[in-house]
Amino acid sequence: MEEIYVSVEDPKHNNSKSSPGHTGTRGCDRSFHLGVIICPGMLSVFLLTGLITLGVYYHVSATNLSAESNKLSAVTEERDLLQANLTERTKELERLQSLFKQKTTCPAGWHKFSCSCYLLSKSSGSWHSARKHCTDQGADLVVIDSPNEQNFIVSITQHLAWIGLSDIEQEGTWKWVDGTPLTLKYWAPRQPDNKGSTENCVMIGYEGIHWNDGRCEASFQWVCEKQL
Repeated sequence: MEEIYVSVEDPKHNNSKSSPGHTGTRGCDRSFHLGVIICPGMLSVFLLTGLITLGVYYHVSATNLSAESNKLSAVTEERDLLQANLTERTKELERLQSLFKQKTTCPAGWHKFSCSCYLLSKSSGSWHSARKHCTDQGADLVVIDSPNEQNFIVSITQHLAWIGLSDIEQEGTWKWVDGTPLTLKYWAPRQPDNKGSTENCVMIGYEGIHWNDGRCEASFQWVCEKQL
């Protein structure tokens, strides 16, 4: 009879054959478990880094926004100050323009020429009373210091009229009422003649456009002048 042999493998032999496969399986398992442990950690690091970055970004943005807001506030305040200053300057300019307009306008009844106002009196009187009438109105008898002014005075007078020229202080030394000596002259021919040694005051309109000396007590119209 044939004997039946049951082949029984040596456990050690079996272990030696299967151990490479088992070793590989355990290695994969360990790698898998290690990956499972490391991946969430790395994700956490990435998330934390992202959160930190966002935090820094928003902080910087907030800081910049605050700085820009402060700048805007400062600019707005400066603009308001400039606007207030401009308003004040505008009011001051308007006030000065009003004063200038008042000063460049002659009173009623006066005539404006260049930078002065002139008044031809409606009444007549002596040279001294004529001058007092002028000074009472903040003016004085006219001082003629240019050909244009001479022509203007002639244009507003139709009769003899006193002007602010005399030699009352010293005979033969003609001076204007403002103290200036006589330089520009419009004497009529053969004038001044100091007729009777009593003619110390000057009138305009003699022979139409010229000057003549006469007695200060004589009665004539007069011309006042005051600066604007």
